[in-house]
Amino acid sequence: MQQRTIKKPIEVVGIGLHKGSPIKLRLEPLDVNSGIVFYREDLALNIPLSPSAVIDTRMATVIGSDKGYISTIEHFLSAVYAYGIDNLRVVVNGDEMPIMDGSSISFCLLLDEAGIEMQEASKKIIRVKKSVEIQEGDKFVRLTPHTQAQFDFKINFDHPVIGEQEEKFSFSTQNFIENIARARTFGFAKDIQYLQSQNLALGATLQNAIGLDDNKVLNPEGLRFENEFARHKVLDAMGDMMVTGYNILAKYESFAGSHHLNHKLTRELLSKSENYDLVAVEELQNREFAKSFA
Repeated sequence: MQQRTIKKPIEVVGIGLHKGSPIKLRLEPLDVNSGIVFYREDLALNIPLSPSAVIDTRMATVIGSDKGYISTIEHFLSAVYAYGIDNLRVVVNGDEMPIMDGSSISFCLLLDEAGIEMQEASKKIIRVKKSVEIQEGDKFVRLTPHTQAQFDFKINFDHPVIGEQEEKFSFSTQNFIENIARARTFGFAKDIQYLQSQNLALGATLQNAIGLDDNKVLNPEGLRFENEFARHKVLDAMGDMMVTGYNILAKYESFAGSHHLNHKLTRELLSKSENYDLVAVEELQNREFAKSFA
């Protein structure tokens, strides 16, 4: 299986969720073994993707340094994970990614329009060899060795619309597009005033998030899936795992996980060589895994 980039540059403009300002996003092809590189055009600042580049996980996954940062990268990275993109330059002219409709489907459509280019180098992935887990109270995230990429996410919210939900997802690109990519981020009306006082969620609307009051969904169109909240958590987890820069062959499991716990999980995974290896897909002798990117 070969490394992948996009066939041609492509750009789009959208609103940033937290600052509420227009953000121009441009995707550009990169050569083999370049990885995923974010670029702040307004600051002339490169931010190579890695867990060590993460500087905040409170409301989103944020990468950067004291020179500049880019927030809310996880929805975009889940699409990058799903399409198996290895090398890509991600150019923005502000401090966050555009939120689009609060899911990943717009980024999937953007990648479809750009097209996928196969490159003359073997695709490498992270294969988990030893179970790694992060736990805080009853919340946990875990990676265990597995022959397929799988995600199992459980949540439990004290809210009549959400309650207990679970999504068990066996990865393939097509399965992602059909069952995960359209699941939107969500928030509670009672929290908006506080968040906006912290200069967060300034761009949040019912066009880019599921809004809830104490009893119901506020969006006139309702939900896209019965368990859309759990599906979005899978979407987030895929994006957070892609912060490693690679697709991951493992089973991911979580109860009430978060960007914070996912970040700690990727740091712990990569901290010890016995936890994982970096392997070319053809060395896996696992045709089903390679076919999942078809």
